[in-house]
Amino acid sequence: MGAILKHRTGHTTVFLATIMATILFSGHGSMCSPDKLPAGRQLPETDAVKIERIGPQRPGGQGYQLVYRVNVPIAVYWKFKTDFDNAFLIENKFIRDHRFISQAGNTAITENKYSYGPDVFFRWQTELSPAVHRLDFLLLNPEQCQQRYHYGFIQLAAEGQSTRVTQVAFFDFWGASFWAHYPWQGGMRDFLDYTARWEQATALRLKDRYGGANDNPE
Repeated sequence: MGAILKHRTGHTTVFLATIMATILFSGHGSMCSPDKLPAGRQLPETDAVKIERIGPQRPGGQGYQLVYRVNVPIAVYWKFKTDFDNAFLIENKFIRDHRFISQAGNTAITENKYSYGPDVFFRWQTELSPAVHRLDFLLLNPEQCQQRYHYGFIQLAAEGQSTRVTQVAFFDFWGASFWAHYPWQGGMRDFLDYTARWEQATALRLKDRYGGANDNPE
């Protein structure tokens, strides 16, 4: 699915156009940083979404680490995360269309078209490592998508009956630095926060679909 969160899908790809559209057409957005809540409204630790900018692996690029917890067992979440041929992904407001292209062994190819950015399908390759609950993703057509590169990984870890999700990505496109640093609505933090919370809610809603007697992801 992928996050946009590379949710087998894709990953978090939003462009400078997203930011400018937000600034121009939505009253400049919320003027408080999306990772801070008013006093008395602190999130429970189980629902917290942690976002950190990290150094790029290539000159000129950007990177982030996103950590959040999903209240379903890791076996259930793995099935949810690796259901590439799904219809629910377009319920995410940032994804206009999703296509399952192919899967051969532990390599899956999917395409996503996003609400903002160029009107093209982003083609993602996802490598599954079931034994360690890891997904490695790579954008296969960066030039067509007006990017230099976009790749990363998602690592799952069991925490009792919940799953901790760690997503790391590296990317570069025109305006990437501005988007990554922009602290208000339309910026990277706002986008990632929405996407993580969408996955938390969606995985929980679909828990029964992906639960079952055989919960071994291998």
